[in-house]
Amino acid sequence: MFNGQPVAPPCARPTLLFYCQHSLGIGHLTRSFALASALKAHFRVVFLNGGRLPPGLPVPARIDIIDLPPLGMDDGHTVISRDAQHGVAEARAQRRALIEAAVLRHKPAVLLVELFPFGRKKFAAEILAMIRLARRQPGAPARVVCSLRDILVDARPDQQHHDDRARWLTDRYFDAVLVHADPALARLEESFRPRKPLRTPVHYTGYVVPQREMAGTAARADHLLVSAGGGSVGEVLFRAALQARALLRRPLPMRIITGPFLPEPQWQALQQAAQGMADVELVRQVPDLVAEMRRARASLSQYGYNTALDIVVSGVPALVVPYATRTENEQGQRAARVAALGALRHLPAAALSAQTLAREIEALLAFTPRPAALNLNGASITVQHLHALCSPGAAPAPCVPNDPAVETTCAQA
Repeated sequence: MFNGQPVAPPCARPTLLFYCQHSLGIGHLTRSFALASALKAHFRVVFLNGGRLPPGLPVPARIDIIDLPPLGMDDGHTVISRDAQHGVAEARAQRRALIEAAVLRHKPAVLLVELFPFGRKKFAAEILAMIRLARRQPGAPARVVCSLRDILVDARPDQQHHDDRARWLTDRYFDAVLVHADPALARLEESFRPRKPLRTPVHYTGYVVPQREMAGTAARADHLLVSAGGGSVGEVLFRAALQARALLRRPLPMRIITGPFLPEPQWQALQQAAQGMADVELVRQVPDLVAEMRRARASLSQYGYNTALDIVVSGVPALVVPYATRTENEQGQRAARVAALGALRHLPAAALSAQTLAREIEALLAFTPRPAALNLNGASITVQHLHALCSPGAAPAPCVPNDPAVETTCAQA
């Protein structure tokens, strides 16, 4: 039995096709892999991986993974190829063919789409083609569900148009939206404000935390752990940490985990900058950041979705400097809310300098975080919602009339 309902034997598990396009860091991929690990007990999971797979990141066992020609985004939000053998146009064509073949072959009962249509506008053509094909497949049409993080970017120049477009697409094509958040901390309407209310059901699952072995509590060492997720936009923080170290009242050892996506020239430059600093250790990546946090005296990091949860789970005294640009404000919003709970210290990116960081590190060493009482059962609750959606008697898929203006926009995306 599962959630009060009989569970089909493994050979008859419905197929779930999971589309994930991670573009800049690894947070979306890490959360999606955690969900796939939970879903595989009740679904046959076929995972469409749209970005480059970082070396060393464990892929969940017993799922079928289809690696599409990897695309990503640069700092200017331009789509780029992550494979030197393919240009963007060639990669898009190959991806479209692979996605179509996956839908036709597997005939999914559920199509789980990460972030779209609340983001990934530049991938709209292949995503909408996939959704339409799955909804028209022989037999039962696929149920289409959005897998959504807690807080959305809401500082785009065309934000109102973006939200209205996302609302229309959701109501037209999606059966449900699963928000991987605790509504006590973040609600969808706080960062998503369309002029017409969303009609598609929205369910809060709680935060999604990867399963991990829980080792015994060990004494904390005396070093500061510095990290920035995948590392693609972490260089400024790493350099500021090295500069701030020289301004501290007493030496503080540092262990800097740069992440697998820190560009190689920046990695080499960072190594040169740390030369002669015997108590500074540079590491490309580690298998478990929570374990690293549990061993550290304190943590300095950016504040993406997964890092936020790693800090909560580890209980480490943490100072966060959220990644921010003119249009990227999601990390800062998350940090301000959790800092208000007393669970961490927050330094806005605009205030980052060697001097301010040194002062904040000194304050961090005397800081005791309050436990953040958040719902961390997001993976298991996601399984319950998707299992219920596939059960006999579930409500039919939504049907919304065509909107030529939106369709034209999507076709051009």
